Amino acid sequence: MASSHKAIRSSGWITDFLIGFPDGLFLLFFSTQVMQGFAMEVQTFYNTQLIIWFAGAVLVMISAFSANRGDAQHDNPLLTPEEKSKLENLDINASTIEHIAGEMQKDADLWEHTLKTENVKETTFSRGRAISNAFFTGFFFLAGGALSFGPYLANENFSAAVQTSMMLVFLGLTFYSFFKAKITAQRPLPLVIRYWLMGAGILVGAWILHKVW
Repeated sequence: MASSHKAIRSSGWITDFLIGFPDGLFLLFFSTQVMQGFAMEVQTFYNTQLIIWFAGAVLVMISAFSANRGDAQHDNPLLTPEEKSKLENLDINASTIEHIAGEMQKDADLWEHTLKTENVKETTFSRGRAISNAFFTGFFFLAGGALSFGPYLANENFSAAVQTSMMLVFLGLTFYSFFKAKITAQRPLPLVIRYWLMGAGILVGAWILHKVW
């Protein structure tokens, strides 16, 4: 049954934060940077951003739930009798099928060895846990988006809101980089540079769109 198969699932709110927060921050940063440069009514800007913000949260929640649920169809990493029969119907000779089965066995053994080496645990599906992970992923998505979009809600002077949004975004990226570095045992500086470059790339992309349109 799909509800009992094992898979690698979210390990809790930390995983949800690492997934949801940057998605919300970058999406709303891009959409606000692009749209605030065009002539439109303030309320139209707000309505559009709110739709993007909450629709994005719903989508990441659905994605997080689906990822936790997994796919029972592909639980078995080995060549099944049904798959072997299909290969035989394609006139593939027995030695080739035997080779394919052997390679699949090697891959399965290597995967199990990797999981043990990295201390990664596989757990059975829990609907309650999946819903919880989806909720927190959506929450952190909204939190990330709030850094980008919140200043516009607080101040209809978009020139000032843009500056505040940029400051909060790059502060948020810095915090996120240090947090991720600690969790994943990486050096923080390369992560900070990487995420700052991604933020700068959004600014450049928005500037190019304004020039083109």
